[in-house]
Amino acid sequence: MYKNKIDIHPEVVKALSEGKPVVALESTIISHGMPYPQNVETAREVENIIREKGVVPATIAILKGRIKVGLTADELEYLGKAKEVAKVSRRDIPFIVAMGKDGATTVAATMICAELAGIQIFVTGGIGGVHRNAQETFDISADLTELGQTNVAVICAGAKSILDIGLTLEYLETLGVPVVGYQTEELPAFYTRKSGFKVDYRVDDAKTVAEAMHSKWSLGLKGGVIIANPIPEAYQMDFDIITDAIETALKEADAKGIKGKASTPFLLAKVKELTGGDSLESNIQLVYNNARVGAEIALEYAKLQA
Repeated sequence: MYKNKIDIHPEVVKALSEGKPVVALESTIISHGMPYPQNVETAREVENIIREKGVVPATIAILKGRIKVGLTADELEYLGKAKEVAKVSRRDIPFIVAMGKDGATTVAATMICAELAGIQIFVTGGIGGVHRNAQETFDISADLTELGQTNVAVICAGAKSILDIGLTLEYLETLGVPVVGYQTEELPAFYTRKSGFKVDYRVDDAKTVAEAMHSKWSLGLKGGVIIANPIPEAYQMDFDIITDAIETALKEADAKGIKGKASTPFLLAKVKELTGGDSLESNIQLVYNNARVGAEIALEYAKLQA
């Protein structure tokens, strides 16, 4: 039924039909994460990194009401320049599709579309989570509930450090989502390699990660897996500088009454401003690093599916 709503790029269709590795990519980083033309350049470079590993990239978005799994060069350019692009999570997908609008997919929406297409590995920057003061606001990202029910592994640089990382981990434990540290015992905090919080399991190679994913889904254990891959040391930010910037941004958001899904774009933009653009460069480099690791895991997972 859903197939009349979704367009899967022929290259992706061919790879999936032949059992070759495919990695899904989200599109909010293109429409809401950075300015043009840097957004398109970054998206293309991420796709190139994945291709260099022998894996097919599939950037996901909604264009004019059609779910797109794998964008053409023209579609990527269009998305990078478009002004009225909705930020789409699970609740938004049916309305953006029905109204024929453009939408950039969040982690949650990208997971849904990836699973519909038969893709089980997804690379992003960082996941959403439990926001600070959630005990009063109940502001919890839909990314987490999606991870609890959708069979897609998410390679990321941990949870964004604007969040309450401790509560995010508690919530993921309740949902039964394993948090794996890739060559680390500590959950990375997006801009920095450390957060002060331990992961559930440390795994040092792509083959073992793939085998754990295969075991989970073969046993019928539904839900995703988080593979937390630290930002390269050369690009991580000073812990005190980024912490001060985040605290300042949070206070300003509170003073302006910015809440819900508007809060993350505001906070990231404010942190970028306060750090003189350094946070954006860190963001780009961690996504590149995640693309490399995600492609390696996809290669190993494809061998298990053969």
